[in-house]
Amino acid sequence: MKRKSKTDWARVKAMKDSEIDYTDIPPLEKDFFKKAVLWPGTKKQITLRLDPDVVDFFKKKGRGYQSMINAVLRKYVEAHGFEPEKKTMHVAEAPGVYRAGRTGSERAKTGRKRKP
Repeated sequence: MKRKSKTDWARVKAMKDSEIDYTDIPPLEKDFFKKAVLWPGTKKQITLRLDPDVVDFFKKKGRGYQSMINAVLRKYVEAHGFEPEKKTMHVAEAPGVYRAGRTGSERAKTGRKRKP
């Protein structure tokens, strides 16, 4: 059974960006995006045949076993020297991302307002 949300969603939807409290999020340094690691992109769904004992091993680890298989495969690829094409991103290409930590929309979901 799903628990009922305690968040006042009507109030959150009515909240303006200027009302969101960002005081606990430190400002980004100029070189933040130079050090940023870009995510490889949307995962591709495939059909993959694995030995039953391999599948059982990962399933016994619990929820997220497919992500764990992906992580193991990624480490294998990295260990064998494959480096994906490097992409660069500038702050202008990342609208709304100005501070480390939670984004405004994530903060708004908590229902916390900006401190006066």
